[in-house]
Amino acid sequence: MDVNRRDRIQVWTPLFFSLVLILGMVLGFNLRDSLRSKRELNAVIQRNDRLDELIDLINQKYVDTVNCNQLYQDAITGILKSLDPHTVYIPAEELQGVNDDLEGGFSGIGVEFSIVRDTIQVISVLEDGPSSRAGIEVGDQLIKVGDSVVAGKNITSDQIVELLKGKNESKVFVTVIHAPDGLVKHVGIVRAIIPVNSVEASLMLDEVTGYIKINRFSANTSNEFSAALKKLKKQGVKQLIIDLRDNPGGYIDAATSIADDLLDDNKLIVYTKGIRSPRTEYKASKDGLFEHGKLAILVNEGSASASEILAGAIQDWDRGVILGRRSFGKGLVQEQYELPDGSAIRLTVAKYYTPSGRCIQRSFAKGREAYNEDYEKRFENGTLTTQDTTAITDTVPFYTSTHRVVYGGGGIKPDVYVPYDTSLLYSGVLSMLYSQELKTAIWDYFIHNREALRFRNIADFNRSFETPEQLTGNYFAMLTPEIRKGALKQLSKPVNDLYFRQQIKAQMARFLFKDNGFYSISLRQDDMVNKALEVMNSDRYSKMVNGK
Repeated sequence: MDVNRRDRIQVWTPLFFSLVLILGMVLGFNLRDSLRSKRELNAVIQRNDRLDELIDLINQKYVDTVNCNQLYQDAITGILKSLDPHTVYIPAEELQGVNDDLEGGFSGIGVEFSIVRDTIQVISVLEDGPSSRAGIEVGDQLIKVGDSVVAGKNITSDQIVELLKGKNESKVFVTVIHAPDGLVKHVGIVRAIIPVNSVEASLMLDEVTGYIKINRFSANTSNEFSAALKKLKKQGVKQLIIDLRDNPGGYIDAATSIADDLLDDNKLIVYTKGIRSPRTEYKASKDGLFEHGKLAILVNEGSASASEILAGAIQDWDRGVILGRRSFGKGLVQEQYELPDGSAIRLTVAKYYTPSGRCIQRSFAKGREAYNEDYEKRFENGTLTTQDTTAITDTVPFYTSTHRVVYGGGGIKPDVYVPYDTSLLYSGVLSMLYSQELKTAIWDYFIHNREALRFRNIADFNRSFETPEQLTGNYFAMLTPEIRKGALKQLSKPVNDLYFRQQIKAQMARFLFKDNGFYSISLRQDDMVNKALEVMNSDRYSKMVNGK
């Protein structure tokens, strides 16, 4: 009996000590991780303490008064400076404005304005918006907002916007000089959510070609795009130009949703991944509104991020033709983290890859300053005005669906290159068109001839209106003799004069028919749009999308 018990003890003893050893190891590892976490937390606290101690010391002993909040902000900026150029700190006072652009709306009174002769002129009133309901009309002049005088104060547009924005359903009182009768009126306006449209224009360029201009990818962009495309389909669109020039990007979901309208068969649109972010794929999943039909995407050096996602998907699947100039080259994905003081950090958490597998992020190895100066360098070396001869930094070839070779590491290179029109760049005509004097002359003509400028539609306006000599004469009268002489010399060239007058006509069309009016006129002289039409209306298009 004792022998049997001793045998059983001998059998179980090694197992018992093994269990004790395993338990000890588990407890040891847990204790180690606990202590490590404690050390890491203590290290963070110590680092924060050191920063606080330093700022306290500066505040107590420094020779001059200091702004402690600015010191903290500078410290955060300094920390982020060693990371990529798109990881950024957003101060609390700027965050709302940044979010408004992406969320597609803000609380305001529903007017557009222009500052003419240091006076706030209402140039557009949102239909059935707060100002419209309060009786504000185009041509009214804002004299006061609340207790703040805004006329004759050298006030900026940003300052006016801040005065007019406010809490939703709050009331703001404005003093205006009413356009029809010149009477001074005090008006109370109840603020409401004002949409910020990201689809800037949508129109038919001819019987079969539609055009949609997207200026950012916000929360509402997909719905705006769908609505615009449905309207164009009712007008008979068979081929489509999507203009992404100078579109800085925005929400990835907005870009992939639009790509889903253009791609079929569960095609991959983009995927993201990072060291701490698992691979996430975005695929076409719905019956798209324009899965067939000729397609052209316009890009330039200002097309970034979500714009490049859309253009990259279309190019990799040979769904359409990319025209313009090499895009910005931002292949990084950010997430926004808000801080307790109301500020935020946009932190890069992943890279995105086009369907062929390329990341189009350009190098920032030489620092943020060199990274931000890329546009100037491209202009100086002629890659924006002649041919893009930039050396390929990522020499690994990737392949489109028809086995065309494409590369990553430096933006989306267009299938058809369209340079800047140097004849306009160097003539001074663009400076004339963007001058305050011309803006004033156009506005004066519009205000004094509103009855004569009543047209049934854009087509009627385009047929009947020619830029009047009275308008250009008033413009020249505002210039100094020396500047006037130079302007007249440039406009003595017929091509410059034609462009100048057509762009004035486009700006007048904006007053009458908003952005669609402007683009319906201005696009007639747009080199990139005309090249897109040329390509789509020739056999060159089918050869390109078929990989020939």
